[in-house]
Amino acid sequence: MTNTSNGDPDRPNHPEQEETRHRHGRHGDHRGGHRGGPFGGRGRHRGEHSREDHDEHRGERRGGRGGHRRERIFDYGDLRLLVLTMIAERPRHGYELIKDISERLQGVYTPSPGVIYPTLSWLDDMGYTVTEPGASGKKLNRITAEGEAFLVANRAAADALLSRISSFAENNGEMPHTVIHALKSLKMTVRQRLHRGPMDAASAEAIVTALNEAARIVEES
Repeated sequence: MTNTSNGDPDRPNHPEQEETRHRHGRHGDHRGGHRGGPFGGRGRHRGEHSREDHDEHRGERRGGRGGHRRERIFDYGDLRLLVLTMIAERPRHGYELIKDISERLQGVYTPSPGVIYPTLSWLDDMGYTVTEPGASGKKLNRITAEGEAFLVANRAAADALLSRISSFAENNGEMPHTVIHALKSLKMTVRQRLHRGPMDAASAEAIVTALNEAARIVEES
């Protein structure tokens, strides 16, 4: 039965409880009912993710003239598995992970700090990684023996995820980098504007008109 006493099925109630679960060989289970990789679960996302980051993390995007759902980048828990796999390759800091994931996905998806750093904290809490000082002064995340054992036990899932990412990048690689840059710039501009506070009706209408016009041009291209 899923533990609901703290409202979050992915976070253990207490370190001793999680340690006990690990001793009983729950590494490949994690309470079952996965939707995606071995880090999947039935509950909602951890509280530190925003709704926007949750949708972005899952990679559910619409495209095409019929508005059909395009290929999903990540299922629930896949980003955690990808980050752990990348850290196993070599110790990395958060910004490097953001950059490397973006490059692997041809810039179509770039994880935000609000996704990456809670993911790193989760991996550290689980005992799969530890942080250590780096030469540049930034904290590096290094995989532990427990994390390596987890990857060995879930190598098939990790390989399938990397293969799917590679396939996604190939299928979306035709998008010009100038378009990718413009999309990222628009996203950042919208976020910055929202952080400034409420906007009046006239400004909102002008933004909606501009975005609708841009969508029409993209649709007809």
